[in-house]
Amino acid sequence: MMRKFVITVALASLYFASFAQLVSLNPGEIKTLKNKIKNSEEIRKLYQGFEKSASVYLNDQPNPIDTIRTEGLLKGNPKKLKTQQALADMNKMFVLALQYQLSGEQKYLNKCVEFLAAWAKINRPNGDPIDDTNLDPAVEAYDLIKKEISAVDKKPIEQWLNETAQAEINSKRMKAGRATAINNWNAHRLKIVGEIGYALNNQELINWTIENLKSHININLYPDGTSLDFKERDAMHYHIYDLEPMLKLAIIIDRANGQNFYSYESPKASSIKKSVEWLIPYINGEKQHEEYVNTTVKFDRDRAKNNEPGFAPGTMFKPDLALPVLRFSVYFDATQIGLLQKLSGNQKNWRTVLEEIERNTKSFQNK
Repeated sequence: MMRKFVITVALASLYFASFAQLVSLNPGEIKTLKNKIKNSEEIRKLYQGFEKSASVYLNDQPNPIDTIRTEGLLKGNPKKLKTQQALADMNKMFVLALQYQLSGEQKYLNKCVEFLAAWAKINRPNGDPIDDTNLDPAVEAYDLIKKEISAVDKKPIEQWLNETAQAEINSKRMKAGRATAINNWNAHRLKIVGEIGYALNNQELINWTIENLKSHININLYPDGTSLDFKERDAMHYHIYDLEPMLKLAIIIDRANGQNFYSYESPKASSIKKSVEWLIPYINGEKQHEEYVNTTVKFDRDRAKNNEPGFAPGTMFKPDLALPVLRFSVYFDATQIGLLQKLSGNQKNWRTVLEEIERNTKSFQNK
């Protein structure tokens, strides 16, 4: 009897792991969101706008692109513009998936699968993490509806996601000796491989991500809180662009009951936590920084010549650029919520509602 019980528990655990929603909101969080919509007039109004968008997207057609091209291209480049138009599909997928979970209406599920299937058929990954980082909403959408997708539809979608992760792992940009193997590119690479790994419950991808995240924290971040990207670009912009994907990945790992990579310290005593805290005085106004004055990267100078806002050498760092970091870091450090609210004007929107539910889930689990 005991042996049978142990086997049953083990199988149940495997079943849960196979279908756990860690990249997106899980069923318990969806239920919480439904209750908030029902009981809060403020959140109900926000939801009405979200629901309207979802209804509009039912009439849209997927616009997949064979190769995502954003990295290294200046504003106005035709390839970049074409990609930006296609990437509008990403948010549509996520909205349709979440609306299906909230409404239970099959039409939203069908439309989301139509979008995912179209991208799986057309898009071919090229192993560029700055391009692939745009796929976040598609991975989240899949994670939200993977229990309900038919096996026939699921196979090509999962194959596309797995190919994307494998292209990143085997990319020439990942080879030792290349700057892109250790700078912000690698942070985005780890994030996309990790979230795909957890969405597909692919332990090989998960193990690869965790091992390389430890290495990245050790190489890319410094004990004083600065980062390789800050040193190279002389810009808070790129310190933030490096931390944002690491924080998102750390949250997913934490939701899977994995190691706390926010406070994890590398062999040389660097950590995501220290690098976030180093940024705080520049966010609250205690310190200022002139961006890109001593950058070593030609693309920064090219952007300045192209008159792209914020890239001219000497441009003062604007604290609100750090909102993406604070939005994620408060998941681990609630003492930063006040600063986040101050910086955002304490405005509640649909995204802040979803993030608050994630944080509250973590707080509940830790009690």
